[in-house]
Amino acid sequence: MSTLGEEQTSPTENVSRALEEGTLRDVRRLIRNMDPGDVAHILESSPPRHRHVLWQLIEGTQEAEVINELGEELKVDFLQAMAPDEVAQLTEELDDDDVADILQQLPEEFTALVLEEMDEQDRARLEKVMVYADDTAGGLMNTDTITIRADVTLDVVLRYLRRHDEIPDMTDTLIVVNRDDRYLGVLPIRTLLVSDPTKSVRECMIARRQAIPTDMPDDEVARLFARKDWVSAPVVDEDDYVVGRITIDDVVDVIREDADHSLMSMAGLGEDDDTFAPALKTARRRAVWLGVNLITAFIAASVINLFQGTIEKVVALAVLMPIVASMGGIAGTQTLTVLIRAIAMGQVNSGNARWLLSREALVGALNGVTWAVVVAVAAALWFNDSTLGLIIATAIVINLVTAGLAGAMLPMVLQRMNIDPALAGGVVLTTVTDVVGFLSFLGLASVFYG
Repeated sequence: MSTLGEEQTSPTENVSRALEEGTLRDVRRLIRNMDPGDVAHILESSPPRHRHVLWQLIEGTQEAEVINELGEELKVDFLQAMAPDEVAQLTEELDDDDVADILQQLPEEFTALVLEEMDEQDRARLEKVMVYADDTAGGLMNTDTITIRADVTLDVVLRYLRRHDEIPDMTDTLIVVNRDDRYLGVLPIRTLLVSDPTKSVRECMIARRQAIPTDMPDDEVARLFARKDWVSAPVVDEDDYVVGRITIDDVVDVIREDADHSLMSMAGLGEDDDTFAPALKTARRRAVWLGVNLITAFIAASVINLFQGTIEKVVALAVLMPIVASMGGIAGTQTLTVLIRAIAMGQVNSGNARWLLSREALVGALNGVTWAVVVAVAAALWFNDSTLGLIIATAIVINLVTAGLAGAMLPMVLQRMNIDPALAGGVVLTTVTDVVGFLSFLGLASVFYG
């Protein structure tokens, strides 16, 4: 319990203060007693001039644990500044799946040099994992598993486990295989501890509990863990041989990365973009997406240009145009966000797609009519022109229905084209709602005022 006047600060704040004051001995002492995840957080939250100082102060096995917790961009920056033999030595402290993830993020030439520095056994084990894409179950798995036979007794299993100095982290089940090492099921540790030791594994195991194929996408693995409440799960190849296991800590990383990806992609950024990257590097990345947006803005501007004469006659149209476009943009973004989330959760399929499209069109129509009445009255009173109120009301209904349909259809269409909906959906949707909004509003105005 703190007393009055006592200032409480977090370890992160203490490290930052010690860095500012230049007391590196205090910094080394503080980070030595911190969890690797907290040290990685401090590194990612520090400006470039502090990062390299902090990295030099990290010692021993903590260095490997910290590098494993870093985001991809910063991790690659640190590793590429090291010699291949240093990277090989650093990876000895990590699990196979973590090492494979690290090496797959490095240039192929550098990875080859690192593998050459490893001993033959470690290299062979790693190469088994690296043949799988990093976004599949094979790339996610760890080869550190404990397998047992179905025909032995629980007493034999217990004696076998006692021969180990330790068992792999997050081992809640033992994987049961036949004499050919093909998967049969799992034996929960809790069952092993409380059952009669004379019983056989076959009597107590959960037979044929679902195993994960090596080619299953990592997002499907994450959904499976969420539905089944698993802590770990065996991974099998196409012939049902056990090749590894996936644990919940790896699945949490997938969920976090997918969430970051969805959030950052909406702005055209990568999920690993460094918050404290230099200004020139950041500007170069963002410039690409700004250029794409500029092209779509010119498309919308060309639609407005078609009705230049009408706008010159009725100046009020120029004042009210942004209302139609913004209402459609917001409505479309709401639908787009809901559909991208549903697709990420595996809830959208061919059986319910038509219902979703109909629902979003109806929602757009209901909201369109509701707000069209409000905007029509406001516009009519503002400019003393009931015709203008009718025009903008009709345009809003048209644009909100279009926004609902486009927001629902775009993620589905883009997914079938193997294009990330989170990355491309927003800019396409904005173009559609702007073009339809301006076209309907100014087109109707040209008819009534032509």
